[in-house]
Amino acid sequence: MITIGITGTIGAGKGTIVDYLVKEKGFVHFSVRDFITKEIQRRGMPVNRDSMTIVGNDLRATNSPAYITESLYKQAQETGKNCIIESVRNPLEIEGLKKHSNFYLFAIDADPKIRYERVVKRGSSTDNISFETFVENEAREMTSDDPNKQNLSACIKQADYVFSNNGNFEDLHSEVEKVLSQITYKRPSWDEYFMELANTASKRATCDRGRSGCVIVKNRQVLVTGYVGAPAGLPHCDEVGHLFSKTIHNDGSISNHCIRTVHAEQNAICQAARRGIALEGATLYCRMTPCRTCAMLIINCGIKRVVCERKYHNGKESEEMFAQAGIELEFFFDEVQKYENQ
Repeated sequence: MITIGITGTIGAGKGTIVDYLVKEKGFVHFSVRDFITKEIQRRGMPVNRDSMTIVGNDLRATNSPAYITESLYKQAQETGKNCIIESVRNPLEIEGLKKHSNFYLFAIDADPKIRYERVVKRGSSTDNISFETFVENEAREMTSDDPNKQNLSACIKQADYVFSNNGNFEDLHSEVEKVLSQITYKRPSWDEYFMELANTASKRATCDRGRSGCVIVKNRQVLVTGYVGAPAGLPHCDEVGHLFSKTIHNDGSISNHCIRTVHAEQNAICQAARRGIALEGATLYCRMTPCRTCAMLIINCGIKRVVCERKYHNGKESEEMFAQAGIELEFFFDEVQKYENQ
Protein backbone atom coordinates (compact mmCIF):
# COMPACT_ATOMS: atom_id res chain seq x y z
CA MET A 1 0.00 0.00 0.00
CA ILE A 2 1.47 3.35 -1.06
CA THR A 3 0.43 6.99 -0.76
CA ILE A 4 1.41 9.49 -3.44
CA GLY A 5 1.39 13.24 -2.93
CA ILE A 6 1.00 15.59 -5.90
CA THR A 7 2.53 19.05 -6.04
CA GLY A 8 3.26 21.37 -8.94
CA THR A 9 2.49 24.62 -10.66
CA ILE A 10 -1.02 25.87 -11.38
CA GLY A 11 -2.63 24.08 -14.32
CA ALA A 12 0.38 21.80 -14.87
CA GLY A 13 -1.74 18.64 -14.82
CA LYS A 14 -2.02 17.47 -11.23
CA GLY A 15 -5.63 16.50 -11.90
CA THR A 16 -4.61 14.55 -15.00
CA ILE A 17 -2.28 12.35 -12.96
CA VAL A 18 -4.97 11.97 -10.30
CA ASP A 19 -7.58 10.89 -12.87
CA TYR A 20 -5.18 8.33 -14.32
CA LEU A 21 -4.28 6.84 -10.94
CA VAL A 22 -7.91 6.73 -9.80
CA LYS A 23 -9.54 5.44 -12.98
CA GLU A 24 -6.78 3.19 -14.30
CA LYS A 25 -4.95 2.10 -11.14
CA GLY A 26 -7.67 2.10 -8.48
CA PHE A 27 -6.14 4.75 -6.22
CA VAL A 28 -8.37 6.54 -3.69
CA HIS A 29 -8.30 10.32 -4.11
CA PHE A 30 -7.86 12.89 -1.34
CA SER A 31 -7.56 16.60 -2.12
CA VAL A 32 -6.07 19.47 -0.12
CA ARG A 33 -8.16 21.75 -2.32
CA ASP A 34 -11.39 19.96 -1.34
CA PHE A 35 -10.38 19.93 2.33
CA ILE A 36 -9.86 23.70 2.31
CA THR A 37 -12.96 24.35 0.18
CA LYS A 38 -15.15 22.71 2.82
CA GLU A 39 -13.63 24.99 5.45
CA ILE A 40 -14.13 28.06 3.20
CA GLN A 41 -17.78 27.18 2.82
CA ARG A 42 -18.14 26.60 6.54
CA ARG A 43 -16.79 30.10 7.15
CA GLY A 44 -19.16 31.61 4.60
CA MET A 45 -16.38 32.96 2.39
CA PRO A 46 -16.36 33.09 -1.43
CA VAL A 47 -14.70 30.08 -3.03
CA ASN A 48 -11.79 31.59 -4.97
CA ARG A 49 -8.00 31.35 -4.98
CA ASP A 50 -7.62 34.20 -2.47
CA SER A 51 -9.87 32.35 -0.01
CA MET A 52 -7.99 29.11 -0.68
CA THR A 53 -4.70 30.79 0.25
CA ILE A 54 -6.06 32.64 3.28
CA VAL A 55 -7.89 29.67 4.80
CA GLY A 56 -5.16 27.15 4.00
CA ASN A 57 -2.51 29.34 5.64
CA ASP A 58 -4.80 29.96 8.63
CA LEU A 59 -5.41 26.23 9.17
CA ARG A 60 -1.66 25.59 9.12
CA ALA A 61 -0.89 28.50 11.46
CA THR A 62 -3.68 27.56 13.90
CA ASN A 63 -2.90 23.84 14.05
CA SER A 64 0.48 22.97 12.50
CA PRO A 65 2.14 23.44 9.11
CA ALA A 66 1.39 19.78 8.26
CA TYR A 67 -2.15 19.75 9.68
CA ILE A 68 -4.06 19.42 6.40
CA THR A 69 -1.96 16.73 4.76
CA GLU A 70 -1.55 14.73 7.99
CA SER A 71 -5.34 14.74 8.34
CA LEU A 72 -5.69 13.46 4.79
CA TYR A 73 -2.90 10.88 5.26
CA LYS A 74 -4.70 9.40 8.28
CA GLN A 75 -7.89 9.14 6.23
CA ALA A 76 -5.89 7.51 3.42
CA GLN A 77 -4.42 4.87 5.73
CA GLU A 78 -7.87 3.95 7.00
CA THR A 79 -8.89 2.89 3.48
CA GLY A 80 -6.25 0.15 3.34
CA LYS A 81 -5.72 1.00 -0.35
CA ASN A 82 -3.25 2.91 -2.52
CA CYS A 83 -4.10 6.58 -2.19
CA ILE A 84 -3.21 9.93 -3.70
CA ILE A 85 -3.17 13.32 -1.95
CA GLU A 86 -3.56 16.16 -4.42
CA SER A 87 -2.23 19.75 -4.14
CA VAL A 88 0.54 19.50 -1.56
CA ARG A 89 1.90 23.06 -1.39
CA ASN A 90 3.88 23.48 1.82
CA PRO A 91 7.43 22.15 2.43
CA LEU A 92 6.65 21.22 6.04
CA GLU A 93 3.66 19.21 4.82
CA ILE A 94 6.08 17.21 2.71
CA GLU A 95 8.51 16.85 5.60
CA GLY A 96 5.75 15.30 7.69
CA LEU A 97 4.54 13.02 4.90
CA LYS A 98 8.04 11.78 4.09
CA LYS A 99 8.37 10.37 7.58
CA HIS A 100 6.10 7.60 6.34
CA SER A 101 7.99 4.91 4.41
CA ASN A 102 5.13 4.32 1.98
CA PHE A 103 4.91 7.94 0.78
CA TYR A 104 6.19 9.31 -2.55
CA LEU A 105 5.96 12.87 -3.86
CA PHE A 106 5.21 13.60 -7.52
CA ALA A 107 5.73 17.10 -8.94
CA ILE A 108 4.47 18.34 -12.30
CA ASP A 109 5.23 21.47 -14.32
CA ALA A 110 4.59 22.88 -17.80
CA ASP A 111 5.03 26.05 -19.84
CA PRO A 112 3.05 28.97 -18.24
CA LYS A 113 1.02 29.77 -21.38
CA ILE A 114 0.04 26.13 -21.83
CA ARG A 115 -0.96 25.98 -18.19
CA TYR A 116 -3.08 29.15 -18.44
CA GLU A 117 -4.95 27.77 -21.44
CA ARG A 118 -5.69 24.64 -19.41
CA VAL A 119 -7.09 26.49 -16.38
CA VAL A 120 -9.30 28.63 -18.62
CA LYS A 121 -10.74 25.48 -20.21
CA ARG A 122 -11.12 23.93 -16.76
CA GLY A 123 -13.41 26.81 -15.82
CA SER A 124 -13.63 26.25 -12.05
CA SER A 125 -14.65 29.03 -9.66
CA THR A 126 -11.00 29.78 -8.90
CA ASP A 127 -9.81 29.77 -12.53
CA ASN A 128 -11.92 32.57 -14.11
CA ILE A 129 -9.00 35.02 -14.24
CA SER A 130 -6.79 36.89 -16.72
CA PHE A 131 -3.32 35.68 -17.69
CA GLU A 132 -1.79 38.55 -15.69
CA THR A 133 -3.70 37.52 -12.56
CA PHE A 134 -2.75 33.90 -13.21
CA VAL A 135 0.95 34.86 -13.24
CA GLU A 136 0.56 37.02 -10.12
CA ASN A 137 -1.23 34.24 -8.21
CA GLU A 138 1.47 31.77 -9.06
CA ALA A 139 4.27 34.16 -8.09
CA ARG A 140 2.60 34.61 -4.70
CA GLU A 141 2.50 30.84 -4.17
CA MET A 142 5.94 29.96 -5.52
CA THR A 143 8.08 31.19 -2.61
CA SER A 144 7.60 32.23 1.01
CA ASP A 145 9.69 32.50 4.17
CA ASP A 146 6.62 31.83 6.31
CA PRO A 147 6.56 28.10 7.25
CA ASN A 148 2.75 28.14 7.28
CA LYS A 149 2.38 29.47 3.74
CA GLN A 150 2.59 27.91 0.30
CA ASN A 151 5.98 27.46 -1.33
CA LEU A 152 5.62 25.54 -4.58
CA SER A 153 9.23 26.04 -5.60
CA ALA A 154 10.53 24.37 -2.44
CA CYS A 155 7.92 21.59 -2.74
CA ILE A 156 8.95 20.74 -6.30
CA LYS A 157 12.59 20.51 -5.21
CA GLN A 158 11.62 17.89 -2.61
CA ALA A 159 9.78 15.70 -5.12
CA ASP A 160 10.85 12.10 -5.62
CA TYR A 161 9.75 12.30 -9.27
CA VAL A 162 9.20 15.37 -11.48
CA PHE A 163 7.08 15.28 -14.67
CA SER A 164 7.05 17.78 -17.53
CA ASN A 165 3.59 18.05 -19.08
CA ASN A 166 4.04 20.09 -22.25
CA GLY A 167 2.88 17.22 -24.45
CA ASN A 168 -0.26 15.11 -24.63
CA PHE A 169 -1.97 13.00 -21.99
CA GLU A 170 -0.65 9.75 -23.43
CA ASP A 171 2.95 10.89 -22.95
CA LEU A 172 2.26 11.90 -19.35
CA HIS A 173 0.46 8.62 -18.60
CA SER A 174 3.42 6.70 -20.00
CA GLU A 175 5.86 8.54 -17.73
CA VAL A 176 3.67 7.98 -14.68
CA GLU A 177 3.39 4.29 -15.53
CA LYS A 178 7.19 3.95 -15.64
CA VAL A 179 7.52 5.52 -12.20
CA LEU A 180 4.74 3.37 -10.74
CA SER A 181 6.58 0.28 -11.94
CA GLN A 182 9.67 1.43 -10.05
CA ILE A 183 8.01 2.21 -6.73
CA THR A 184 5.56 -0.69 -6.61
CA TYR A 185 8.35 -3.17 -7.23
CA LYS A 186 10.82 -3.19 -4.37
CA ARG A 187 13.54 -5.79 -4.28
CA PRO A 188 13.42 -7.30 -0.78
CA SER A 189 16.37 -7.08 1.60
CA TRP A 190 17.95 -10.35 2.76
CA ASP A 191 16.01 -10.15 6.03
CA GLU A 192 12.75 -9.55 4.15
CA TYR A 193 13.53 -12.40 1.80
CA PHE A 194 14.19 -14.94 4.56
CA MET A 195 11.23 -13.74 6.62
CA GLU A 196 9.01 -14.32 3.60
CA LEU A 197 10.41 -17.87 3.39
CA ALA A 198 9.54 -18.33 7.08
CA ASN A 199 6.00 -17.14 6.40
CA THR A 200 5.76 -19.53 3.48
CA ALA A 201 6.90 -22.39 5.74
CA SER A 202 4.13 -21.42 8.19
CA LYS A 203 1.52 -22.42 5.60
CA ARG A 204 2.49 -26.04 6.30
CA ALA A 205 1.62 -25.64 10.01
CA THR A 206 -1.11 -27.91 11.38
CA CYS A 207 -2.37 -25.93 14.39
CA ASP A 208 -4.74 -23.05 13.73
CA ARG A 209 -3.89 -21.52 17.10
CA GLY A 210 -0.75 -20.11 15.56
CA ARG A 211 0.51 -21.19 12.16
CA SER A 212 4.14 -20.22 12.56
CA GLY A 213 7.15 -21.02 10.43
CA CYS A 214 10.89 -20.75 10.90
CA VAL A 215 13.98 -20.53 8.70
CA ILE A 216 17.58 -20.81 9.91
CA VAL A 217 20.22 -19.23 7.70
CA LYS A 218 23.97 -18.87 7.63
CA ASN A 219 26.02 -16.87 5.11
CA ARG A 220 22.77 -16.12 3.26
CA GLN A 221 22.14 -19.80 2.69
CA VAL A 222 19.10 -21.63 4.10
CA LEU A 223 20.18 -24.45 6.42
CA VAL A 224 16.83 -25.78 7.66
CA THR A 225 13.18 -24.82 7.96
CA GLY A 226 10.44 -25.73 10.39
CA TYR A 227 6.77 -25.18 11.10
CA VAL A 228 4.31 -25.83 13.92
CA GLY A 229 3.04 -29.41 13.93
CA ALA A 230 2.61 -32.55 16.02
CA PRO A 231 5.57 -34.96 16.46
CA ALA A 232 6.07 -37.28 13.50
CA GLY A 233 3.41 -39.97 13.29
CA LEU A 234 1.08 -38.39 15.88
CA PRO A 235 -2.28 -36.74 15.09
CA HIS A 236 -2.38 -33.04 14.29
CA CYS A 237 -4.55 -30.35 15.88
CA ASP A 238 -6.25 -29.76 12.56
CA GLU A 239 -7.33 -33.41 12.67
CA VAL A 240 -8.28 -34.05 16.31
CA GLY A 241 -8.39 -30.63 17.97
CA HIS A 242 -6.20 -28.85 20.50
CA LEU A 243 -4.63 -30.12 23.71
CA PHE A 244 -4.53 -27.21 26.15
CA SER A 245 -2.33 -26.42 29.13
CA LYS A 246 -2.90 -23.40 31.39
CA THR A 247 0.13 -21.27 32.31
CA ILE A 248 0.23 -18.59 35.03
CA HIS A 249 2.89 -16.01 34.24
CA ASN A 250 4.98 -13.89 36.61
CA ASP A 251 2.81 -10.85 35.94
CA GLY A 252 -0.29 -12.78 36.97
CA SER A 253 -1.64 -13.20 33.46
CA ILE A 254 -2.97 -16.59 32.39
CA SER A 255 -2.61 -18.17 28.97
CA ASN A 256 -3.94 -21.38 27.48
CA HIS A 257 -1.38 -22.97 25.19
CA CYS A 258 -1.84 -25.85 22.83
CA ILE A 259 0.78 -28.47 23.79
CA ARG A 260 -0.02 -31.02 21.09
CA THR A 261 2.41 -29.37 18.68
CA VAL A 262 6.15 -28.84 18.41
CA HIS A 263 7.03 -25.19 17.78
CA ALA A 264 8.50 -24.11 14.45
CA GLU A 265 11.86 -23.19 16.01
CA GLN A 266 12.10 -26.56 17.79
CA ASN A 267 11.28 -28.46 14.60
CA ALA A 268 13.92 -26.55 12.64
CA ILE A 269 16.58 -27.21 15.28
CA CYS A 270 15.60 -30.92 15.40
CA GLN A 271 15.94 -31.12 11.62
CA ALA A 272 19.43 -29.67 11.85
CA ALA A 273 20.41 -32.16 14.58
CA ARG A 274 19.13 -35.14 12.56
CA ARG A 275 21.05 -34.03 9.50
CA GLY A 276 24.25 -33.13 11.33
CA ILE A 277 23.99 -29.44 10.39
CA ALA A 278 25.88 -27.11 12.72
CA LEU A 279 23.96 -23.94 13.63
CA GLU A 280 26.85 -22.07 15.25
CA GLY A 281 26.71 -18.38 14.22
CA ALA A 282 23.45 -18.77 12.27
CA THR A 283 20.43 -16.44 12.08
CA LEU A 284 16.91 -17.66 12.87
CA TYR A 285 13.82 -16.04 11.31
CA CYS A 286 10.38 -16.53 12.89
CA ARG A 287 7.00 -14.84 13.20
CA MET A 288 7.22 -13.66 16.83
CA THR A 289 9.43 -13.79 19.92
CA PRO A 290 10.28 -17.45 20.64
CA CYS A 291 8.92 -18.97 23.86
CA ARG A 292 11.19 -19.76 26.80
CA THR A 293 11.81 -23.36 25.72
CA CYS A 294 12.62 -22.34 22.14
CA ALA A 295 14.86 -19.55 23.44
CA MET A 296 16.91 -22.02 25.52
CA LEU A 297 17.36 -24.32 22.51
CA ILE A 298 18.36 -21.38 20.32
CA ILE A 299 20.97 -20.31 22.85
CA ASN A 300 22.42 -23.79 23.29
CA CYS A 301 22.70 -24.60 19.58
CA GLY A 302 24.87 -21.54 18.94
CA ILE A 303 22.50 -19.32 16.93
CA LYS A 304 23.71 -15.73 17.28
CA ARG A 305 20.89 -13.67 15.76
CA VAL A 306 17.11 -13.95 15.92
CA VAL A 307 14.84 -11.90 13.64
CA CYS A 308 11.12 -11.80 14.44
CA GLU A 309 8.29 -10.24 12.51
CA ARG A 310 6.53 -9.07 15.69
CA LYS A 311 6.78 -9.31 19.47
CA TYR A 312 4.95 -11.95 21.49
CA HIS A 313 2.92 -10.56 24.41
CA ASN A 314 4.59 -12.97 26.85
CA GLY A 315 8.04 -12.82 25.27
CA LYS A 316 9.78 -10.57 27.81
CA GLU A 317 11.56 -13.46 29.53
CA SER A 318 12.94 -14.74 26.24
CA GLU A 319 14.12 -11.23 25.34
CA GLU A 320 16.01 -11.03 28.63
CA MET A 321 17.55 -14.49 28.11
CA PHE A 322 18.78 -13.54 24.63
CA ALA A 323 20.31 -10.33 25.99
CA GLN A 324 22.15 -12.26 28.73
CA ALA A 325 23.40 -14.81 26.19
CA GLY A 326 24.64 -12.12 23.81
CA ILE A 327 22.20 -13.03 21.04
CA GLU A 328 21.11 -10.21 18.77
CA LEU A 329 17.30 -9.89 18.69
CA GLU A 330 15.52 -7.79 16.07
CA PHE A 331 11.89 -7.11 15.16
CA PHE A 332 10.45 -6.04 11.81
CA PHE A 333 7.56 -4.29 13.57
CA ASP A 334 7.46 -2.90 17.08
CA GLU A 335 4.04 -4.48 17.59
CA VAL A 336 2.73 -7.19 19.86
CA GLN A 337 1.17 -10.27 18.28
CA LYS A 338 -1.45 -11.87 20.48
CA TYR A 339 -3.59 -14.86 19.62
CA GLU A 340 -6.99 -15.47 21.17
CA ASN A 341 -7.06 -17.45 24.46
CA GLN A 342 -3.31 -17.16 24.87
